[in-house]
Amino acid sequence: MTDTSLSQTAPERITAAEVVLPCTDLPATMKFFNERLGFRLDAIFPADGPATAVISGHGLRIRLSRDASEMDPGRVSLRCADPKAVAGGETELTAPNGTRIELVEADPPLALPPIDQSFVVTKMGGDAAWGVGRAGMRYRDLIPNRQGGRFIASHIAIPDGGLVPDMVHFHKARFQMIYCYKGWVHLLYEDQGPQFTMKAGDCVLQPPEIRHRVLECSPGFEVIEIGCPADHMTCIDHEMPLPNGAVNPDRVFNGQRFVRHQADKVEWQPGRLEGVEFRDIGIAAATDGLASAQVWRLGAGVTAVPAVKHAAEFVFYFVLEGAMTLQAEGQGAQALSAGDSFVVPEGMVFGMEGASADLELLEVALPADYGVELKE
Repeated sequence: MTDTSLSQTAPERITAAEVVLPCTDLPATMKFFNERLGFRLDAIFPADGPATAVISGHGLRIRLSRDASEMDPGRVSLRCADPKAVAGGETELTAPNGTRIELVEADPPLALPPIDQSFVVTKMGGDAAWGVGRAGMRYRDLIPNRQGGRFIASHIAIPDGGLVPDMVHFHKARFQMIYCYKGWVHLLYEDQGPQFTMKAGDCVLQPPEIRHRVLECSPGFEVIEIGCPADHMTCIDHEMPLPNGAVNPDRVFNGQRFVRHQADKVEWQPGRLEGVEFRDIGIAAATDGLASAQVWRLGAGVTAVPAVKHAAEFVFYFVLEGAMTLQAEGQGAQALSAGDSFVVPEGMVFGMEGASADLELLEVALPADYGVELKE
């Protein structure tokens, strides 16, 4: 018979315990625990449609999950440095009353789903395309299939503006950037000094686990956020105040540096495709080539972009201004205008034509130095 009892050294190996409770209405349940019972929010995910929240208070840590069955008698999750070392190799136990005890890693490595590229076009659409996400912000999913869970791109809006009910938090992600599409927002970032304002056309790269907070924004504020992987955890830091007193813009967070791109301080450069100009957001250098982000526009009198194909893991475009027709191999013509977006998979030939004079596109690619071939 296998001995599934906890070893005598288990208390030293267990770093935290959570009671996992099911709930069908996560916002209402969180509000009850937070406002009525004084619990605090520690983590929530995914940001665009929260399904799980971790709260704590009065010596108790609770994981609220929309995915848990209402018939589940409940379970206790013990977070361990080495789960298999706690109970003789077992990772799940059952108490006499039926309560499930699961032994999980205290700080699991980031799970990166395999690449599953596909062609995606997302139109601006109407109000039905928007949902409510973290901190009451409105979210529009720009890549509904998430490329197999590898990437997420969200159009986020705060229509009324004003103070944002945000807390100091961080994200466990491989890559995350925010491009200000409309309006302005006041932000704070760890080791980046006092609050600053991000305006339309500006962008930030959020290195993995950098602490930050959104303070206030203008009415009609909108951003484009791109992240990898699609599902990543948002964690609340209740201990660090921002600003945190340190100013170290060159600090490296998990291999990346913070980027604050100010559109009005960057010059346009000739692009690698004929007739294209771009302003570089600086993400390639800050991520050591992991990713790049640029804003494209066409030169005077230019109405088309040559047909090409790429060899990248991910290439995403968002139409910031103007209109054009996308021609993609096997997909027919796609008329696109401001607010529309598209993803083109590796090896698919695509080009743009019929562009308006004010056309501007945001391009985000992983890796930064990806290969491009002109159509033969």
